[in-house]
Amino acid sequence: QVQLVESGGGSVQAGGSLKLSCAASRYRMSSRVVMAWFHQVTGNEPEGVAALYPFANSQYYTVPVKGRFAISQDNAKTTLYLQMNNLKPEDTAMYFCAAGNLGANVFAQQNYYSWGQGTQVTVSS
Repeated sequence: QVQLVESGGGSVQAGGSLKLSCAASRYRMSSRVVMAWFHQVTGNEPEGVAALYPFANSQYYTVPVKGRFAISQDNAKTTLYLQMNNLKPEDTAMYFCAAGNLGANVFAQQNYYSWGQGTQVTVSS
C-alpha cells in the first residue's frame, strides 16, 4: 500500500500563500488513482478540498477554495501538490493527502484507501 507523507504546512497571515506537498514513497501513482487533499478541523470530520484524476485530466475543487487553490502532480507522478493562495483564517486546519478510487462523490472518504499523517496550516487574521 502506498505511503503518503505531507509537508509544507505552516503559519501565515491572511492573504498569504503556502504550497503543500505529498510524497508517495517508492510508488509511482497510477493515472487511474484519484489523489486528493482533505482538511480537518479538530472535532470535525475531514472535508474534501481538491482532487485530481490524471486519467481524465480532471481537477475537482470545493466551492470555498475554487479560484484560490490549485492541485497538481509532478511529471514522475510521485508527488502531489496543493498551491494555496489568498489564504483565509477559515482555511486553518490539518491538511491530509489521500489516494483512492473515483466514485460518484469524489470527496467521499470511503473511496480513499491511503492517507498521510497530515500537515498543519494556520492562517491568522
